[in-house]
Amino acid sequence: MSLNDTLPRSGKIGFVSLGCPKALVDSERILTQLRVEGYDIVPSYDDADVVVVNTCGFIDSAVTESLDAIGEAMAENGKVIVTGCLGKRPEQIREAHPDVLSISGPQDYSSVMSAVYAALPPKHDPFLDLVPRRQADDDIGIKLTPKHYAYLKISEGCNHRCSFCIIPSMRGDLVSRPVDQVLREAEKLAMGGVKELLVISQDTSAYGVDLRYAEREWHGKTYQTRMKSLCEGLSELGIWTRLHYVYPYPHVDDIIPLMADGKLLPYLDIPFQHASPRILKLMKRPGAVDKTLERIQRWRSICPELTIRSTFIVGFPGETEAEFEQLLDFLDEAQLDRVGAFEYSPVDGATANALPDAVPEEVKQERLARFMERQAYISEARLEAKVGTVQRCLVDALDGELAIARSMADAPEIDGLVQIQNGFEAGLKPGEFVDVHIMGSDEHDLYGEVEFDD
Repeated sequence: MSLNDTLPRSGKIGFVSLGCPKALVDSERILTQLRVEGYDIVPSYDDADVVVVNTCGFIDSAVTESLDAIGEAMAENGKVIVTGCLGKRPEQIREAHPDVLSISGPQDYSSVMSAVYAALPPKHDPFLDLVPRRQADDDIGIKLTPKHYAYLKISEGCNHRCSFCIIPSMRGDLVSRPVDQVLREAEKLAMGGVKELLVISQDTSAYGVDLRYAEREWHGKTYQTRMKSLCEGLSELGIWTRLHYVYPYPHVDDIIPLMADGKLLPYLDIPFQHASPRILKLMKRPGAVDKTLERIQRWRSICPELTIRSTFIVGFPGETEAEFEQLLDFLDEAQLDRVGAFEYSPVDGATANALPDAVPEEVKQERLARFMERQAYISEARLEAKVGTVQRCLVDALDGELAIARSMADAPEIDGLVQIQNGFEAGLKPGEFVDVHIMGSDEHDLYGEVEFDD
């Protein structure tokens, strides 16, 4: 029997985590603090004394999902603490579920813990209570991702005021983490077996601007709290580093040489959102489309292996057929590798809701279908060009004879996969790097085999 088996436990917590990777990191921190405080995390409503629901509230479908999840937890358990982005609209939650125990917004870890204490007071231990409690931010703690990859959140909030977005009203203005703090966390993750870091924030390009790019030391070297300097530090860890949510600003050019030199994964997740200068202006987004195309070409000339993923909104208020055609033309010219698209959906509190000339629902649906058909052709052709090459891959799972992996061009959950046909025969395991000979493709995935030495 271990010492942990003899210590008093504080109770059992059920946990539901919804939303984006940034919310997932919030969930990891809350769960870590709960464990530090002596609470057990349990997988079912029946076993839980209290349930915490970390919500999303960005678009209408996310709000509905969050309210449904709260309702399910109330029905199955009855003692529910709500946190996360939807917590910024407590009246909406109370209207649907008036008996929830507590409501708090995103990143409000102390309010969550206070609500847990009120509902389920921590057990007193005369020995442990003499030791200062650790904070979740000081340790990598519980991860909700597989052991071999992790999200690395470098900042909270956003200084932009995109007309379709309400994230700043939920998560506030940009607050960057000092670069040495981020690098220490990344190093702990790498030492714990993480092989891939996924850098996330609301705007990775803006990292450090609020701190005036303050300098900090890590391993005897000075680094600025700035995107390029952070990437240089992360490259010292010898694992994959993937950048998400990068705005298309000129200083992005500075990190492309790091990708060409193999110090950073040749991958950029840049939400371009549209290609019409007028629509981009209405969105309050960067609108120099011609310069964007020039820069994409320049990036690829420096780093031919570069993968670019993006997201777009179709049917934004006032979007004409001609402006939608501009978007399709942009796809043809940019030849982006991975693309997601959404019909414009009014979000409660977004300034775009007041714009005139709303696009009819049937037109939005028709445009989305045309958009995805055009991009499917592009994606399929770009993947087909990889047939016959050898791709470095990271194994995620085994499925019978197959190993399911991802190449440098594939972020987890949102991009494609590499199905390794002889993965079991090759003895592959999750978290292992392997070179795969690509033998086939479709519009989403690659198929290949590990080549054995004769």
